[in-house]
Amino acid sequence: MTPHPAPFLGLSDDQCDLSRAKVVVVPYGYEGGVSYGRGTAGAPADVIAASHYLELYDEVLDDEPCRVGIATVVQPEIPDTPDAMLASLEETTAALLDQEKFVVVIGGDHSITTGYVRALAKRHNHFGVLQLDAHADLRDSYAGSALSHACTMARIREITDRTLQIGIRSMSVEEARLAKSTDLSLCTMHRYRRGHFDLEAELARLPENLFITVDVDVFDWSVIASTGTPEPGGMLWDEAMEILETVFHSKTVIGFDVVELSHRESDPNSAFATAKLIYKMIGMRFIGREKAP
Repeated sequence: MTPHPAPFLGLSDDQCDLSRAKVVVVPYGYEGGVSYGRGTAGAPADVIAASHYLELYDEVLDDEPCRVGIATVVQPEIPDTPDAMLASLEETTAALLDQEKFVVVIGGDHSITTGYVRALAKRHNHFGVLQLDAHADLRDSYAGSALSHACTMARIREITDRTLQIGIRSMSVEEARLAKSTDLSLCTMHRYRRGHFDLEAELARLPENLFITVDVDVFDWSVIASTGTPEPGGMLWDEAMEILETVFHSKTVIGFDVVELSHRESDPNSAFATAKLIYKMIGMRFIGREKAP
């Protein structure tokens, strides 16, 4: 794989050396699975460019998470068809996992996630998936496609049924009935805001190893506004950080992706917030676990 000429965070050569870095960032701007607004193809480039303006010091961790080494690769060639796209991302992430790298994928629309999860399933016998999202994504098919971004969790649950969904505030009646009939661990924002959700209890039901997929439409528009399927009433920054801190302290996170940001020239803030989210999550995974009591 080719190192990115302008890597995430704009790190020096020794901090982003692919052979030594613990973390590898993979940009993957596929947007063939979208159903409403477009722009996710340009999101990875926006996030990487915005990341160059982040402070490397994290005031919560009192450390610089980049010291673990964060490499970035050039975006691989992305096929046009969904099946080929998923196979390509599976191959890309699998090659890095074989090198014992912690892989962070920047999407792209949410349909890409299944490719990464397939690669993990060949290396972990038991793992769960945490989804932070405004949408349940439990449709078996949407607009004639089983690989739409509206079907991502349905496809993932064919790989592992150990899932937890938080932040949901938009779903079809069929998805709601499925969640109730199968006792899915699904927390709407309505439940979360009213204190009717025990995160630690729900995490206890999941395996030790956990993959996290973050659809940025989980956030309130004051945090991230540029996304193809916006929903009002999302998480504030501190709410999301509290959830993620608990997750990273409770579980061994084996990878994550951040998807569904849309390129908007008029909104550089959303790309910056997404870049900071990614850096925060890397810090929680490595530095936070080092300092956990």
